[in-house]
Parts: sequence; structure tokens; C-alpha cells
Amino acid sequence: MADDDMLSWDESVFRDEHVLELDYLPEAFLHRDEQMETLKYALRPAVRGSRPLNVMARGPPGTGKTTAVQKLFDELTSVSDVDVVRVNCQVDSTRYAVFSRLFEGLFEYEPPTSGISFKKLFGQITDRLVEEDEVLIVALDDVNYLFYEDEASDTLYSLLRAHEAHSGAKIGVIVVSSDLDLDVIDALDSRVQSVFRPEEVYFSAYGEREIVDILDERVKRGFREDAVGTHVLDRVAEHTAESGGDLRVGIDLLRRAGLNAEMRGSAEVGVDDVDEAYEKAKYVHLSRHLRGLSESEADLVRVLAEHDGERAGDVYEAFSDRTDLGYTRYSEIINKLDQLGLIDAEYTDVEGRGRSRSLSLSYEADAILDRLDE
Repeated sequence: MADDDMLSWDESVFRDEHVLELDYLPEAFLHRDEQMETLKYALRPAVRGSRPLNVMARGPPGTGKTTAVQKLFDELTSVSDVDVVRVNCQVDSTRYAVFSRLFEGLFEYEPPTSGISFKKLFGQITDRLVEEDEVLIVALDDVNYLFYEDEASDTLYSLLRAHEAHSGAKIGVIVVSSDLDLDVIDALDSRVQSVFRPEEVYFSAYGEREIVDILDERVKRGFREDAVGTHVLDRVAEHTAESGGDLRVGIDLLRRAGLNAEMRGSAEVGVDDVDEAYEKAKYVHLSRHLRGLSESEADLVRVLAEHDGERAGDVYEAFSDRTDLGYTRYSEIINKLDQLGLIDAEYTDVEGRGRSRSLSLSYEADAILDRLDE
């Protein structure tokens, strides 16, 4: 390779590496005009001081749901008398935790970690809204995690009935779910179903040409000119489409491929850099799920990976030895890991033992163990 194709020690293939981070909010939000219009229609009453329509945004992972909410919330922060709070339910997965996040969003400090009842917390939030005559829009991002913890109905009931508990409290709710197996309405209590009639917005998986458009925008902003050729971008799009059109895979893949090129000292990203990076980028979902697990949940995943293919009884014994937790908690965690798609737990008939649960990992055991140790 000629010298002018090589990086000097203080050079980079990146113009702005932050553009290739998963939490970056892009200026151009392509191929989502229809969804944005529906969201704006639902939230417009808030700008006039009325309670907005509730919304349910669904779609596969990495299809722009969170970005859409963040873009609109950014616009609404400039509107006086409208408060917006996005709650990451993977982190805040109980009703109390959700309302603590709402309290923090309104008052700009965290509520006491102990000694304050839910009723008091709820009352302080609704008092504030009524006293200041403000409208609160709450986005429950990854709401599926509230369902996994059996907290969704109570949380939504409190939000949707707030105006009854405290006359004049105006709260609108956006629920965002990436779990296509979860029927959000059907999984709620009847008392919540009777008041939750959301506008529905579906975010379909991006097609390969749409992926190219969106990633090309990131390349222009994130990489130096000529660092990523068309053939390289097409390969990234191809791998992204293989991963169900999840843009997070494509964005992570671009960044990792750039780092691989830098490691070679090359000023240009090659197809081999992309293919090598894909071996890690394709696990972006796995890493995200594992980061959101509690200590005991992570312990069980580790035990499953270490005892891959063994009987469920052996897995339980190893888990119990490691954590001192009983069968009820073990069974609850198995159900959650199954809902998350980390494992496949099916009941099968075992000769001489009746019905038994067959457990299998959805990812390679080594990939799981590597990411648990990160």
C-alpha cells in the first residue's frame, strides 16, 4: 500500500466518532415521516394545554422508535407548560422506579431513596402539574420490561387515572415496545384496557436501500472523506439487513470497522474490516440485554452458559449453590430470560418424570460468557 493510503500516528479515519455511537441523535431522520406525523398529531393537544392522545409505538429493534420520541421531545422542551420525560424501562422496571424518574424530570433532583411512599411520590408529581398548570408527556421506552416484571398494568393505571386521583392533572403516555411477541393491550389488566385506547404507530424494519441512505448520512458526518467507499457501505447494509434491519447493528459495525482500519494503519476502511467487525457487532442485542440484568439474573445466564445442554434440574442446583435463591425466584428469572429471547424454555414430556422444562441458549455459550465478563 502506498504511503498516502496509510495513517500517520496522530491521524484518524474518523471525522467525529461520536456520530457512530448508539446514543447519538441524528440531525437527519430519514424514512420515518409518516410515523413522525402520527406522533405529532397525538401530542399536538399538549401544546394547547390539553391532555395529549396516548400512543403505542411498536416495531422491531433498531427501527427508530426511540429516536422519534427523542426528536419530538427535543422540540417540545422549548414549549412552556409542557414537560417531557423519557423513562428507560430496562433500567427503571417497577412502578415506583418509573415515578421516581418522573419526579426527577419535573423537580430536577432525585426523590429520597427510602422513606417516601408511592402515594406521596405520586401526589407530589400531580400537585406540581396542577399548581403550575403543566402537561406531562411520559415515554415508557422498552415498556416490555415492565411486563416482564409484572409492573405494567399498575404503572399505566396510575398514569392514566392521574386526572381522577387529582383533578386537573394532565398526563399523556407513549409506550414503546420492541417485543413483537408481546400484545401490549392484551397483556394489560381489564381495568387498564378500559382506559388505554392509544394511537398506534408501527415502525417497520428498514429495507436495504433505506439502510444505505441512513448509514451514508452517518458516514458523511462521522468519517473523513473517502474513508468509506460505496462497496464497503453496501457490505455494512447487507450485514445490517441480515440482522433484521436493526440500524444499531449497522452503526456499531461502521464504528468497529473504522477502528479495525486504524489498527492496520489504513486511511481507508476495507470490506475485510467490516466482515471482521460483524463478528462482534451482530451481538449488539445480546450485550444490551445482558447489561440490563440484575446480579441474580446474570448469575443464572452464566450458569446456563456453563451448563449448556444439561438437564434443567442440574442448572437449578448450580444456580441455587451460587446464589442461595429458591426455586420460585429461579422460575421467575427463567420466564424473564425466555421473554427477552436470551433462552428458549419449553415444556416437554420426559419419560418417567412427567412434564419438564427444556432450556436452551439463544446465543453461543462463549459469546454470552465473553460479554458477561466485559
